[in-house]
Amino acid sequence: MAPGDMAPGNHTVVTRFVLLGLTSEPKLQTPLFVIFFMVYLLTLMGNLSLITLIRTTPRLHTAMYFFLCNLSLVDLCYSSVFSPKLLVDFWVAEKTISSSACFAQHFLFLALATTECFLLAAMAYDRYVAICKPLLYSLAMPRRLCLQLVAGSYLGGLLNSLIQTCCLLPLPFCGPNVINHYFCDTNPLLKLSCSNSSFNQLLLVALNGTISMAVLFIVVTSYVCILFSVLRIRTPAGRHKAFSTCASHLLTVTLFYAPACLSHIQPASRYSLEVEKVTAIFYTLVVPMLNPLIYSLRNKEVKEALRKSTAKNLNVS
Repeated sequence: MAPGDMAPGNHTVVTRFVLLGLTSEPKLQTPLFVIFFMVYLLTLMGNLSLITLIRTTPRLHTAMYFFLCNLSLVDLCYSSVFSPKLLVDFWVAEKTISSSACFAQHFLFLALATTECFLLAAMAYDRYVAICKPLLYSLAMPRRLCLQLVAGSYLGGLLNSLIQTCCLLPLPFCGPNVINHYFCDTNPLLKLSCSNSSFNQLLLVALNGTISMAVLFIVVTSYVCILFSVLRIRTPAGRHKAFSTCASHLLTVTLFYAPACLSHIQPASRYSLEVEKVTAIFYTLVVPMLNPLIYSLRNKEVKEALRKSTAKNLNVS
């Protein structure tokens, strides 16, 4: 541990953490930097483009695209919590982060990840209403309800993160200060605490497990109802159209939910940091990049709006 990492007193206190990153192999630093720089660039461009397209296209001012716009905003912020620090660390010898910055990153990570979970649940409910109760859709999904669902998603994310981060802050960190990860995740931090962190581990499993199970219940229930409703449609074209409106959301849920759950609802005693780093790449870096592509390539309305916007810009230029 480098000088300055500890503060004197009855016991030493960690003031900086060292992030080991994805790999310590020098030959891999440059290619990994190029890969993740391109991933981050595509994430920024894709989500900003989708937000702009939805905001500037009147026909996309519906509940479904309102949720999608907020999902893109969360993905944009979510990726920005990890990517800049990760990219810088590929080029520096000392991959350090101050304790305050580490806890801030932890807070933002949990807040945005939880918000995304709640948004995915709200989007599942929206698809349920659109397919199972199409005649009542405008009444069942008014703008006020959409605003409440989105605001509730952000509030739920902040509350979960605030509880867990506030319970993490009082823990003493006396060394070592090396985090075997590329960001300040909960379990790697708990492993460095020099006191009993069993309460925090229980809180982690209880809160994240409850949220994950609740979101999973809403998503599964919504899609079971959607499946039965679609099977009652007589024409193959009608069934295909109904399924196509759900495919993008279902793929997004699967890509985000599976690795995130694998990492954060298991007890710390069974936790593998190497497995966590691999799974974390998907839900922190890859999924935010893929979401705009998934919704753009599979959604006819988005593709049509994108085509018209591109044609309009070409005509203006």
